Amino acid sequence: MAVDLLLENARIVDGTGAPWFRGSIGVTDDEISHVLRGTDHGLGAAETVDVDDAVVCPGFVDTHSHSDIELFEDPTLAPKLRQGVTTEVLGQDGFSMAPMHREGGAEEWQTQLGALAGRSDREWTWGSTTEYLDAVEEGGVAPNVAMLVGHGTVRFNVMGMDSRAPDDAELAEMADLVVEALEDGAIGLSTGLIYTPCVYADTDEVQALASELAPYGRPFVAHIRSEGRWLWTSLDEFVDIGAEEGIPLHLSHFKMGGPMQHGKAERAFGIIEAARERGVDFTAEQYPYTAGSTMLSAILPPWVHAEGPDGTLEYLQDDDARERLREDITEWRLDGWENIGALAGWENVVIANIPSEENEAYEGMSVAEIAAERATGPIDAACDLLVEEELGVSMTLHLLDEGDVRDILSYERVCIGSDGLFGGKPHPRVYGTFPRILGTYVREENLLTIEEAVRKMTSLPARAMGLDEKGIVRPGLDADLVVFQPEIVESRATFENPRRHPRGIDHVVVNGEFAVRDGETTGDLPGRAVTK
Repeated sequence: MAVDLLLENARIVDGTGAPWFRGSIGVTDDEISHVLRGTDHGLGAAETVDVDDAVVCPGFVDTHSHSDIELFEDPTLAPKLRQGVTTEVLGQDGFSMAPMHREGGAEEWQTQLGALAGRSDREWTWGSTTEYLDAVEEGGVAPNVAMLVGHGTVRFNVMGMDSRAPDDAELAEMADLVVEALEDGAIGLSTGLIYTPCVYADTDEVQALASELAPYGRPFVAHIRSEGRWLWTSLDEFVDIGAEEGIPLHLSHFKMGGPMQHGKAERAFGIIEAARERGVDFTAEQYPYTAGSTMLSAILPPWVHAEGPDGTLEYLQDDDARERLREDITEWRLDGWENIGALAGWENVVIANIPSEENEAYEGMSVAEIAAERATGPIDAACDLLVEEELGVSMTLHLLDEGDVRDILSYERVCIGSDGLFGGKPHPRVYGTFPRILGTYVREENLLTIEEAVRKMTSLPARAMGLDEKGIVRPGLDADLVVFQPEIVESRATFENPRRHPRGIDHVVVNGEFAVRDGETTGDLPGRAVTK
């Protein structure tokens, strides 16, 4: 028989962690139809590509993507696609774009999340998860997309940005929205317990919503309450929810945040292994950098966000409120609040993206540098910038230790996620996460074998997210494939020049079609919404 596409003369790294072997891969329609060892296969093909001893592996699964709105602006998602990413998992940190049934909620939600998810002039025509995913497919997208339903989203639908606990009826309505999204194909539930409105939830609320996952066997994905000062109690809370509800857990961007936790990764591994011995299916992801990135507004105490974006802007312009938040930050007055600006230090908080041309020059500058230029304090400089840009500012935070990054990357339960925010002068992980693993940590430092690195980017994240048809080179599974040259693959993105595509990623195949060919995007949009 003849196949549609044959990739021959390949070193096949199949995603399982098994040693590579030489062979060919046949694709028919949108599936892998043949995996053949050796060169004498006798298989005909409508198109044959000799990859000349390059590696062919499953497409990379980005377990932590923030392209929920960006994909409407740039459906190729070239910064991700050219890394080899063939599946994006959206709806992270408690923020999904659906369901959205609240009257006027879309505009307010987009203002609240503009620095994280991006902004678009596109009309939000959807209400349900199904309608959002239909809109994605109708617009076309190059990689596949799957979606977690966000805890913050369902809370916002029911309670707005209120900082109080829900009553029984409100909690039941929130749970119904989680179930609605799961029935519509959401692959799990996410929360971001340092972000509003998720930060207002107590453990009982979080656990009640997470319990709805149990009949579906889908993961609870969490940015836990603290990755720094209160890391250990935050991990305990997360593990206990998984153990008591019998649900899979996935820890977002596993890190040891701030100097007080540096060097303690082994202690965290012990907690995870103990959880697994309790019967908790616990996995995690990591980005391979010593800096994170998020909304600049995350430096503000939770009470500043409690009346929505308009209320936040009013607080920031009120002298009494400004003094109160300044003292909350500098004196660490709020127990349990992450306080990431003070944790990192203002010299380590760097502006990544600003919407306006007037302030664009601040991209790439630290808050401390901006404060010096404006002859004010760093907290006031950040607050003024948020007012001027209507909260639409993102930041990069340098607060991690390379030794911890390496230890966590070596841990077998950890897969790879980019957590990349688009626009401006972004964190280099938007363009470089996956090739950095292959170039820096496989070839240059020998921290991982090529087989283990590929497993962490393919079958492990696919299993953690329940994407049963992805992540392994095997007949009958989806034809999402990456071809790269192990001798030269590398990230070219840096903090100084982050918008640079990688080297050594030759081809990317999504659902049997070339989305990247000879290192360039083809313009085709073969991606699909992946639902459960």
